[in-house]
Amino acid sequence: MQKVEQFKPDVIIIGAGLAGLTTAMEVTNAGKKVLLVDQETEENLGGQAYWSFGGLFLINSPQQRRMGIKDSYELARQDWMGTAGFDREEDYWPRQWAEAYLKFATEEKSAYIAKLGIKLMFMVGWAERGDGSASGHGNSVPRFHVSWGTGTGVVKPFVDKAYAAQKKGLLQFQFRHRVTKLLTQDGTVIGIAGDVLEDDNKARGIATNRTILAAFEYYADQVVIASGGIGANHQLVRENWPERLGKAPAQMISGVPAYVDGKMFGIAEEVGAHMINRDRMWHYTEGIENWNPIWPNHGIRILPGPSSLWFDARGNRLPAPYLPGFDTLGTLKHLQETGFSYSWFILTQKIIKKEFALSGSEQNPDITNKDYSLFLKRIFGKNAPGPVEAFKEKGSDFIVSDNLKDLVAGMNRLTGEDLLDYEAIKSQIEARDREVDNKFSKDTQVNYIRNTRNYRGDKLGRVAALHKILAQENGPLIAVRLHVLTRKTLGGLKTNLQAQVLTKDDEVIKGLYAVGEVAGFGGGGMHGYRALEGTFLGGCIFSGMKAGQHIASLPKAPSA
Repeated sequence: MQKVEQFKPDVIIIGAGLAGLTTAMEVTNAGKKVLLVDQETEENLGGQAYWSFGGLFLINSPQQRRMGIKDSYELARQDWMGTAGFDREEDYWPRQWAEAYLKFATEEKSAYIAKLGIKLMFMVGWAERGDGSASGHGNSVPRFHVSWGTGTGVVKPFVDKAYAAQKKGLLQFQFRHRVTKLLTQDGTVIGIAGDVLEDDNKARGIATNRTILAAFEYYADQVVIASGGIGANHQLVRENWPERLGKAPAQMISGVPAYVDGKMFGIAEEVGAHMINRDRMWHYTEGIENWNPIWPNHGIRILPGPSSLWFDARGNRLPAPYLPGFDTLGTLKHLQETGFSYSWFILTQKIIKKEFALSGSEQNPDITNKDYSLFLKRIFGKNAPGPVEAFKEKGSDFIVSDNLKDLVAGMNRLTGEDLLDYEAIKSQIEARDREVDNKFSKDTQVNYIRNTRNYRGDKLGRVAALHKILAQENGPLIAVRLHVLTRKTLGGLKTNLQAQVLTKDDEVIKGLYAVGEVAGFGGGGMHGYRALEGTFLGGCIFSGMKAGQHIASLPKAPSA
């Protein structure tokens, strides 16, 4: 049995992702000792956040004000509550976390991340543009701030802080340690037990071995669970799939590495933790198979602008508000009701060049590597960003043609189902194109493209000028088959505002905390049913900060 003999931690943190690293920073800043355990290798330090696009939700930020965006706490709260749709008795703590997070995003978050050296790009993105109602789902204004450095730029300061604390003797890493049990005494969590796994030299993100070498037990006054969600465990995703979103997809691709397995949920429940809102989850409908995969079943999400025409598997154009970038879960529900788990974008070269971004640090080398010249090529160049062009050329879901008839034939060949009728698709696109001739229209998507280009951030770098899809000069035509891509767990372990884990009866489980995705980013589901985007990384930071600061404020236990 492996034990920590000389290093006696005050706190054990399970999971070395963004939430765990934030907690560790706050605790070690107070001079307390942290043991940070993770089942993966040191190469994977930073977890899922490393792979992200680096989006952060901020309210009335300096970047927004410079772009002429008028935002406020009141407007953001209206959007959040209209999106979350809290309607359950168990939503008490999630609602409290939502209120606290909105205040953080308005008053403290910008300074908090700036102090760490996280820089934000000048253009603010407009994600989840909504369901078309002022009080319903969606962002009324752009709030998606991309870190200069993507997810790697967000994670790096926290990783640096962890290594600095290690040098001071305040933090010790234990990689390849898989927790299988929380140790308790008289109802208090006092430590962890599990398996020491064989080391592995695979690159970041690649699935590692699960060969057991030994067992371990570690003890501390507090234990923090920061283990992430269930996105790579498709069995758990299907078991928890809500009826309101239709039947669970027969096929899905993974937007997260294999280690996002959700096993700590069950382990926490064994000691009385209350898992709530397990049917609330966040998956994308614009997933594409990665032609150069890193983890098993690796998918990439297209971050679309609003101009691509969206068709279901039978070739019916999706109605508003199910437009690209508007209502993620509403679109998922609509598509699942068709009986097919895939759909199609049809677009032009002009659209793909201006509007396609791919989620992931590795798919955005200009921003990740802070390469200004390459970024300017993204904005002003003739082609789409290099990774997008690579998918267009090599991706199995992409079809390119100089005419619609051949494009539709290629779409049918790709699926082997022959569901698409060329004349029907042609008719729908021609009808849309006729709406472009005037400065006014009854087509919601056409009108929205005109409206969104009033925001200079979209006009400069995100939304193509309105044009006819079938006009030769705008080609070639491109079709993209889209899959359901698993991503985030919106429910989680119920916690109070200090991130202490609660029982079904709202009693604190002494010594146990939960942060990040395993806590539904706070309280067991601070997003409610849906999210406004840019709130996942921020939720990891906020919940980790709250837990770390509370633990730091506790008096040290007397030495044995």
